Amino acid sequence: MHVTALRRDADGPLFDAGEHRLKLQVLADDVVRLVYTAGDEIPDPESPMVVEQDPDGEWALVEREREFELVTDALRVELDRETGALTWRDADGDLLVREPDEGGKSLVPVSPEDLTVGDHEVATPRESLDREAYSTRLDLEFDDSEAILGLGQHEGGVADYSGEGQTLYQGNTKVAMPAILSTGGYGMLWNTGSLTTFHDDQHGSYVWTECDDALDVFVVAGDPDEVIAGFRDLTGEATMLPKWSYGYVQSKERYEMGEELVEVVDEYRDREVPIDCVVQDWQYWPDTEDHHPNFEEWGGPAGDWGQWGQKSFHEGRYPDPSATMDALHERNVRLMVSIWPNMLAGENYDEMSDAGHILDDEDVPAPGNEQRYYNAFSEEARDIYWNQAKEGLFDHGVDAWWCDSTEPYDPTWTLPTAPDPFALAKHTTDAFKRVFDPGYLNTYSLHQAKGMYEGQRATTDDKRVINLTRSGYPGQQRYGAITWSGDIEATWDRYRTQIADGLQFTAAGNPKWTLDVGAFFVGDGPSWITDGDFDDGVDDLGYRELYVRWFQYGAFLPMFRSHGTDTPREMWRFGEPGDRTYDTLVKFDRLRYRLLPYLYSLAGWETHRDYTMYRHLALAFPDDEDAHDVGDQFMFGPSLLVCPVTEPMYYGPDSEELSGKAEAREVYLPEGTDWYDFWTGERYVGGQTILADAPLEKLPLFVKAGSVVPMGPQIQHTGEKPDAAWELRVYPGRDGEFDAYEDAGDGYDYEDGDYAFTPIRWDDSADELTVAEREGSFPELVDERDFEVVVVGEGRGTGVELADPDATLEYDGSEASVDVER
Repeated sequence: MHVTALRRDADGPLFDAGEHRLKLQVLADDVVRLVYTAGDEIPDPESPMVVEQDPDGEWALVEREREFELVTDALRVELDRETGALTWRDADGDLLVREPDEGGKSLVPVSPEDLTVGDHEVATPRESLDREAYSTRLDLEFDDSEAILGLGQHEGGVADYSGEGQTLYQGNTKVAMPAILSTGGYGMLWNTGSLTTFHDDQHGSYVWTECDDALDVFVVAGDPDEVIAGFRDLTGEATMLPKWSYGYVQSKERYEMGEELVEVVDEYRDREVPIDCVVQDWQYWPDTEDHHPNFEEWGGPAGDWGQWGQKSFHEGRYPDPSATMDALHERNVRLMVSIWPNMLAGENYDEMSDAGHILDDEDVPAPGNEQRYYNAFSEEARDIYWNQAKEGLFDHGVDAWWCDSTEPYDPTWTLPTAPDPFALAKHTTDAFKRVFDPGYLNTYSLHQAKGMYEGQRATTDDKRVINLTRSGYPGQQRYGAITWSGDIEATWDRYRTQIADGLQFTAAGNPKWTLDVGAFFVGDGPSWITDGDFDDGVDDLGYRELYVRWFQYGAFLPMFRSHGTDTPREMWRFGEPGDRTYDTLVKFDRLRYRLLPYLYSLAGWETHRDYTMYRHLALAFPDDEDAHDVGDQFMFGPSLLVCPVTEPMYYGPDSEELSGKAEAREVYLPEGTDWYDFWTGERYVGGQTILADAPLEKLPLFVKAGSVVPMGPQIQHTGEKPDAAWELRVYPGRDGEFDAYEDAGDGYDYEDGDYAFTPIRWDDSADELTVAEREGSFPELVDERDFEVVVVGEGRGTGVELADPDATLEYDGSEASVDVER
């Protein structure tokens, strides 16, 4: 390859690279797009993933004897004239990442049509499959000291992808996100919808995509938060979810009638246990005379599942859906309803089929293919789907969507035993390729989320869109979607690995992730994917212990939601007041609600500042190499270090008592700061591993010195006591700050500037707390609020309960300060 400069466009230089063209498109000073193509034209960056871009970076091109150098204020990109190898450096010239000396870009022609499986009509967002396409490969050389994060949610609990490999495709419990974030000061996002593999293993160090128009990669320079901000600039802002969605969400498989939903909420209210949402899982729809076949051969249940996918309520079990919604809303609780992309029978199926938007998927391996999926790649089909959901559910007052099975195919059910990862990848992606354009097989969920978001936004701006979905892709955060990890099983190992799996998802740029607290499958079911350890469910003391630990962890996720099958999930099913398990569940539920001012501020930062609340330690402490491979701890916002207990201490399955287990776990405290034990106030120096006390009632939880953590009153729902005083817990040892965020809690007026930040500052040397002038306003704003300042120390300002304040500051929106004696 010999590279010559072809022309200098306004957005960056174009090079001739023999049979190919190479474009370095400067989208911003810290974002440069690499396009390597066999065509003469450079495709626009916009795609289902990438929003419209307006390149505005300043750049210069320096020509030397052996290389070209593209220079911006944040990046220096060297291009070898002889080999075409690219080297990426920061503004100071320090190496970020590079291709091998001989170059690392390759394109191999492929036919999208030939990559499909079987003889089917294939769904595509393009005009046809008849186009030039390529499998692409980009070889890279990583530094031994950097951690590689991202790639989405994959099973295994990998904390650092250095030295690892991963196949990116969609599946139940697997979410593809073609992005990496390095602690070395950069990130890379592939503009693809194709099957993708990442390698830093025995095969080499490279990223391969199966079917694309070109090799198309965005390189973003900066620290981890700046890289994620760059990813969001490319794929869209994370929308605000409604404030109530940050409260407790009670779900199970399943509530069977409308009055049962109200009864469950009444029980929570009677017990004074906080709750904000109850969930209606599947089979609320009408019955059908057509029964599913017996699925014993693949391990699933037999029986009548009704008009699966019909988006309307059964008239007998939900005789007045609007009245049910009213009853829930009167109790300050919302309803989330499960909807599916597949349709078995009924009016929804008939309408979609008559319009020609049911996919040609009859012989795709899946459990009983009377379920047929709609073509979410079609705008017309998405409009029909939304109108069905609106007329059958939303118009009755339904508040939130649970879009299940949005991969959408889950052929794992058809396998009798667990296959090896490569066989499973082929089995799953072959199913997708029967009906999807291979260039877009990972993007169904993105299109589905788009349809729900645009449909609801066109209907009303009074309710924020919230869509709990089982799959995800970069860009989905702009559609009000939050991904949950799928149908996981109740084992200690699965619980442990979920922590890192979720952290890798958020490191890829989408901050909205959660899981089924307690796991979906609890007992040992008939299929390999339903293999939990606790056949007796809530009656098994071993499961109660696991559930409590999972619940403690869930209290620090973007959505706090219990869900699953095989056994009940309401808190009183695990005991009564005075029982260790019940009391601990209630304690952590109440802690979640006390932290609401902190938590909702983090949500505001995610939208307005491209923040991420569920944070890998390497994202928060990129220079601390000892933090890079910690996969069972995380930062919740800037202040809280959460350390879930991931091993049993008291009971195994079948209530078998364990002996010799210490009520403690090892905790790594990142370097560069001191840490406070949230429960005792004891102070520790960072950069060390300690043995933290961890009986069942206690999740090891530490707070970074210099933190200001706002906490609210004890409440029963997120809308209660809006004008109550906030407790400001100050953790001394260094100066601190926190910008509290508030808005109306629902609706989209925040897009027009209706929100406020309240800057809170702690001067450690002066023992002075200052609340600066409020920035912004909105009609529902509480103009005056008391702040009760508590300086934390050993035995003071600890735990869930309210503390006696060291000082009280009366705030009316103008700057005010208070001296604190300690």
